[in-house]
Amino acid sequence: MAEDVRRQIEQLRNQIRRHEYLYYVLDQPEISDAEFDGLMRRLQELEAQHPELITPDSPTQRVGGKPREGFVTAPHSSPMLSLDNALNEAELRDFDRRVRNLLGTEPYRYVAELKLDGLSLAVRYRDGILVRALTRGDGLQGEDVTENARTIRSLPLKIETDLPELEARGEVIMLRGAFEHLNEEREKAGLPRFANPRNAAAGSVRVLDPAITASRRLDFYAYFLLVDGTPYYESHWESLEALARMGFKVNPHRRLCQSLDELLAFCRDWEARRDELPYETDGVVAKIDSVRQQRVLGWTAKAPRWAIAYKFPARQAETVLEDIEVQVGRTGALTPVARLRPVSLGGVTVSRATLHNEDEIERLGVQIGDVVLVERSGDVIPKVVRVVRAGEPRRPFRMPETCPVCGGKVVRQEGEAASRCLNTNCPARLKESIRHFAARGVMDIDGLGEALVDQLVDRGLVKSIADLYELKLEQLVALERMGEKSASKILANIERSREKPLARVLWGLGIPFVGERTAQILADTFGSLDKIAAADEETLQQAEEVGPKVARSIYQFFREPHNRELVERLRRVGLRFEQEAGRKAGGPLAGLTFVLTGTLPHLTREQAKARIEAAGGKVASSVSRKTNYVVAGAEAGSKLEKARELGIPIIDEAKLLEMTGGG
Repeated sequence: MAEDVRRQIEQLRNQIRRHEYLYYVLDQPEISDAEFDGLMRRLQELEAQHPELITPDSPTQRVGGKPREGFVTAPHSSPMLSLDNALNEAELRDFDRRVRNLLGTEPYRYVAELKLDGLSLAVRYRDGILVRALTRGDGLQGEDVTENARTIRSLPLKIETDLPELEARGEVIMLRGAFEHLNEEREKAGLPRFANPRNAAAGSVRVLDPAITASRRLDFYAYFLLVDGTPYYESHWESLEALARMGFKVNPHRRLCQSLDELLAFCRDWEARRDELPYETDGVVAKIDSVRQQRVLGWTAKAPRWAIAYKFPARQAETVLEDIEVQVGRTGALTPVARLRPVSLGGVTVSRATLHNEDEIERLGVQIGDVVLVERSGDVIPKVVRVVRAGEPRRPFRMPETCPVCGGKVVRQEGEAASRCLNTNCPARLKESIRHFAARGVMDIDGLGEALVDQLVDRGLVKSIADLYELKLEQLVALERMGEKSASKILANIERSREKPLARVLWGLGIPFVGERTAQILADTFGSLDKIAAADEETLQQAEEVGPKVARSIYQFFREPHNRELVERLRRVGLRFEQEAGRKAGGPLAGLTFVLTGTLPHLTREQAKARIEAAGGKVASSVSRKTNYVVAGAEAGSKLEKARELGIPIIDEAKLLEMTGGG
């Protein structure tokens, strides 16, 4: 009987995988959605009855697990480099000339592929099963987004291959239709629209809740096949064909070009036809087909010499700028947005365009009523390129002095391009304020992740940072994906945060230009939040490393009535407003700067930092020539390499304990 169930389950999985491939990869469904749902329900029922038979590659396991609190990073098998750009045919001919000079008399050919505008992703398979997915990150290491990647239906959880391990690299994109639907839903929910499908795809892969990623209807197109970080086949075209045979979605709009003329013809063809596609493309990627020749051509520090991205020119049109509205972003920045007379641009009706900031408006010399040239290159909110002719009549734009969302004071710091709303509790920036306040290293409210913050604000449970301290168990339990145990743990973490020192509270307020180090210096210098709030700019500058710009920001922050009200509420809920003990003026580490990297055997990073500062030393976030010591633990990363390059002494935990007096 058990063997019969096992066989039935495997047959259902194979059926579902086949129909997923037909629907999501080939776009050739053979059964209705209802029939597909029936197969999936039957598999779910059997697996529920026999949980011991559930496997990670089962189609039922695409979405699972609780929302995460952050992503870990992992190294790439080989660097994920960006490509150099050719902005016109002349630059593409220059690239071809360089290739010809390096290869001499050898014949060569190009593989031409459409350049997709999304998020680069490296996915690894072991024995045909998806085991890891990494974003490009800095090119050397990326964020592990495996649980989110598993929700992408066109990315196979299991592939047919004889290779014990392999890696496919490709692009995560969002189709135009899915993007428009997502923005409509966000507008209904009172959330800001995504600027373009690329941002939407990248944001969807990096959310902390896989269920949100699953709802975003993403696609994955593969374009590299690697084994041990290097190409497995001697031809790039052969790699693409192999990826398609394995079940990956590979863009069918590609061509093997025997000459530069064929490559140019492919570019011209798709430049004219790009609006026919269901997704955004901003150009063509040209790669030398022979892997041996790729090795001969080699790489620069930033890009391969055997590949280039030919960029399509941006689409432009003339229209009238009818008005300028102001949007408030999640950091409080006010962005002027042009309201345009609707105009068709690349098959899309455009009625809005970003103007970025006051400096950009001044540079353009644009006023309301002018005829302007607008440009769209993948962005749903395009940009104004220049004034074509002055309007009759026309009127200048003035940035408002109060926030259009909350009425809070708007300021523009010297040297800053953006004007900002100072009110920490402004509804437009509240979610970002809460996430910062709760973050690890600030108030350390573990469990208060992005998905939970969204629910708390959207349901009106939290309208101010101070409201966190008045949440009740029954309110949290009523939220999605929240049980009583989890809710109790979050409330306990909120309660513990009341004991955080003054420097953390000060940092958590989100004062512009006041980070962790400046907050600690202010706490050490003044000893209380009330003294900091009451100080004038000249007094604030008496603190070490606090210059006129930072002092001005602090002074303005505490003169905003909404922020003073927040401070009083935080006082009433019991947060620490007094400094317990400042850094020693002397001490064995006085005048020394340390950088921490890796995991220490016994001390947490916070504990190590506290010991250093209690002994008079400073802790910096990055290695420079001013660093005196780097304290390295297990899995130390790039900071350790930088210290070695600069010849900075590297010590372990035992040495640090010795230097700070043991214990």
